[in-house]
Order: sequence, then C-alpha cells, then structure tokens
Amino acid sequence: MPLARARHLWLLLAPVALAAAAWWHVRAQPGDSPTAALPAVANNARAGAPAAGAHAPAERGTALQLPYRDAVDAQPDLYRYAQQLQQQVRAGDAQAGWRLSRVYDYCAPYASSPSGYAADSAWIAAQHTPGVAAMHAARTRVAQRCAGFAPGDGLGPRLVAQQRQAAARAGNLAAEAALLALGEPLQRSPSYKRALVQRVLASRDPEAYLALAPAMGARASGDDSLDGYVAGDQFAELAWQVAACRLGLDCSADSTLVTSYCANAGICSRNSAQDFVSFVFDAAVPRQGADRVDEMVDSLVSEPGAQS
Repeated sequence: MPLARARHLWLLLAPVALAAAAWWHVRAQPGDSPTAALPAVANNARAGAPAAGAHAPAERGTALQLPYRDAVDAQPDLYRYAQQLQQQVRAGDAQAGWRLSRVYDYCAPYASSPSGYAADSAWIAAQHTPGVAAMHAARTRVAQRCAGFAPGDGLGPRLVAQQRQAAARAGNLAAEAALLALGEPLQRSPSYKRALVQRVLASRDPEAYLALAPAMGARASGDDSLDGYVAGDQFAELAWQVAACRLGLDCSADSTLVTSYCANAGICSRNSAQDFVSFVFDAAVPRQGADRVDEMVDSLVSEPGAQS
C-alpha cells in the first residue's frame, strides 16, 4: 500500500473528536457520519483499545417507548433510497431533504473512491492490531449500503451542507440544528440560538438532539446564550447524544451512529455487540464523570424544555 494511503488511514485511527466529527456531523453535519466522533475524552477507545470499565447498567441503554423509527437506519440500499428521497425533495418534502443529507454524509467517504475505499479496507483487514476486525466490519457495512454511489455524485461536506440548508429553510428542525453545529446557523443572533435549543428540547426529536450535540459540547464553553442549558464541555456533547438514544434513536451495535464512528473515525468497541450508550460509559466517560453525564441525560429527556 502506498505510504500516503497508510498515513491517511492511521489518521483515521487518531483522535478525531466529536468536535471534529462526523462522521457525521460537524464537517458537514452528526448526525450521522462521524462527521461527529467521540470527544477527546475517548482517547482510550480508539480501535483496538479495551473497554475502560464494566458495562453500563442496562437502563442506560434503554430507549423511551416513543413512536419513532429512523428511516435511514432501516435502509439496506442507500443509493436506491437516495433516488427516492430526491424525488420527494423535488416535491417539497423537508424531512426527505434532511434524510438525504444524512445519506450523503454517511456515504461520502465511500463515494469519493469506491475502489480506493475497498483497497483501504483490504489493507486494514491485513493488519494485526487488536480491534482492527471491528473497523473492517464497519467499513464493509458502509460499502454494502452505499454501493452505487460514485465520485461523480459529488458527495462531500459542501453537498451535505447545501442539502441541510435547503431542508432547514423548508422547516426541518434536525437540519436547522445541524447547521448550528456546523457553524452556519440560519440566524446569527444569541436569541435565535437559544430559541433553537429550546425548540429541539420541546420536540423530543432524537435526530434533532443528535444533530445539535456538537454545538452543545466544548465549542459552547463561554457562550452566554446557552447559560442554563446542558452545554459547554465534552460531557455535555455526549449527554445530548445519549439522550437521543434514550429518546429512540437506533444506537445499536450495527446502527448508522456506531458504524460511522468505527468506520470513519476508528472509534470501535472490541465487543461487536456493544451499543453506543454502553460504549460511551465504558470507554469515553471516566468513572468520576458517569454520574454527571447520567444527570445531564436525565435532565434532557425528563421534560420538554428542561434545562440543566
């Protein structure tokens, strides 16, 4: 394998915190890809690192019983699904626009070079570092779901941002929250930011919680407009993500969330059956911080509009 490619791959295995994220979220986002990766507190959770502690209590991984189903997570063929969503977007469906942006975000690393992605995955599989098997499995899931996309489709941060801007202007709350996390809110005023956070809390929409999470982490430190809310450090960011899981987001071991962290950021659990919430409390949150994160999550899911 060329040295440049090897260096690129190991950069994926280096700390790429949620603040840089992604996958899934921050660059073009969180959602879904690791445009949102776990915060820097998860340094011991990179591919191959053993869990730092015992599994979190079962109740931490239990979602509230809400009438919610993540349509993106349910799709095995995201290329065909994107074609369907494009038709719905042309008909003015804001929710479809948000979902399409999530598909683009998730599949962008693969679409930029399917052959290169396959070669990188094969190189990863040949390594003997503990935990590499999990990363290879996650990348295989991405390749299977994103098959059909090609470089000519132009998937990348710019297209994701454009799609989210359109969806937000059309009224989708999660897309609006994602723009704030991206640093490109629909409005720049402190009152708008505060009102947006309040609307996300009142909505109890798991996707909106997840999309907002990067904006509520360390980047919110010192932001007076967010005083009184769960915000200001990496634990707050994790709390918003875990709250999304509690509200019904698919955070299982094979979910888009977990797959993106592992495939794109190299943040993988050595237990292939471990869900996101358990992984957070095992490997990303020190023991002394677990109770604090639990309290923040409880405040986020207890009542609409709850503040810390």
